[in-house]
Amino acid sequence: MPPRPSPGLTATLALLSVLVPLSTDMYLPGFPALAREFRADAAGAQLTLTAFLLGLAAGQLMLGPLSDRLGRRAPILAGSALCTAATALCAVAPSLATLTALRFVMGFTGAAGVVVGRAVIADVASGAAAARLFALLMALGGIAPIVAPLAGGAVVSATGGWRAAFWVLAAASALMFAAALVKVPETLPPRRRRTAGAGATLRAARSVVADRPYLGYTLASCLTVASLFCYISASPFLLQDVLGFSVGEASAVFSAGALTATVSTLAAGRLAGRVRPETLTLAGLVTMAAACGAALAVTLAGGLGRVTALGLVAVAFVGLGLVFATVTGLALERVPHAAGTGSAVLGTLQSVLAAAVAPLMGVGGGQAAVPLFAGMTGCSALALLALLLTRRARPGAPDPAVSPPAPTATAGGERSAP
Repeated sequence: MPPRPSPGLTATLALLSVLVPLSTDMYLPGFPALAREFRADAAGAQLTLTAFLLGLAAGQLMLGPLSDRLGRRAPILAGSALCTAATALCAVAPSLATLTALRFVMGFTGAAGVVVGRAVIADVASGAAAARLFALLMALGGIAPIVAPLAGGAVVSATGGWRAAFWVLAAASALMFAAALVKVPETLPPRRRRTAGAGATLRAARSVVADRPYLGYTLASCLTVASLFCYISASPFLLQDVLGFSVGEASAVFSAGALTATVSTLAAGRLAGRVRPETLTLAGLVTMAAACGAALAVTLAGGLGRVTALGLVAVAFVGLGLVFATVTGLALERVPHAAGTGSAVLGTLQSVLAAAVAPLMGVGGGQAAVPLFAGMTGCSALALLALLLTRRARPGAPDPAVSPPAPTATAGGERSAP
């Protein structure tokens, strides 16, 4: 049996898990100021978020299998150290192009704390202990988007610029590196390391995407995340330039949205024992599509105000929380023979789609709310359509169109929990 994780290791893994949401959300209140300084439009500022998400996707694909071959400690330490350096360089970036490139590096190296951290948990805990650790990391992942924009708004307001947010992130990354250096031991002994390469990983990935219900739930999950990132990337311009909130007020409104989604997720978790998760997923997507469609219609009619905009966004976030609480589990229970690979495919596709939609939110300029609500409506509607793929079989039942693949040992390993 794996050894019981120490409190210090648990705290360190928890710290590592919040670096990505902090790096995503903390500098958002500075988007308008960033665009003005570099004489860029909204899409140019949002491209820095796209670069971070693309780096995060690439880092998960490469660093997870690498840790199965080299061990856990070296990738976590190297990733944390390089992420600290890249974050500090972001704070002094002389141009938008340089900042965008450095954000890619931040995402790639910051992925070590996420993907390798999950593998460390699988190495040192099992059963209920592992479940508690993963639950802790998920809870922190929900709290960080609430705290990050508030902290970022306070920093931007106090300093008058977006660069200070990156100095704060660099300090946080340095703290996480120091904690990892002291508290994270090597948890994967040489005898358990894998030598399989990219070919085995690709074969396992093909085996999971061949399951149509898995693909349907995965696409629904990824399109829901894409809808969220439509809001994340465009909300600074909507809240500050369209609705007229100050930087501090906009940060508070953004955090309220994150809190709404978090509470909805927790409520859906409590309902899961009495309501089928498929029903909750469908209800969440219908709620999102209806609220976002209504916001788009009101915007096109010229009647968008603060109360209407924030009320409809809050309703959409209630639906988003219902989907987040259920759809990932529905996808992964379709592929019990390759749950780790299924989780990696889902996570990478989420990052890629989120990266794709972020710059599209700026096509109408910083003053336009139409691209934001059009993007959220389109992603929600496509997620609903993706659920049609899941009607081929009951959750957990074999799909008659797909023969169940044999278990495959992959470079990413299947011991890692989703």
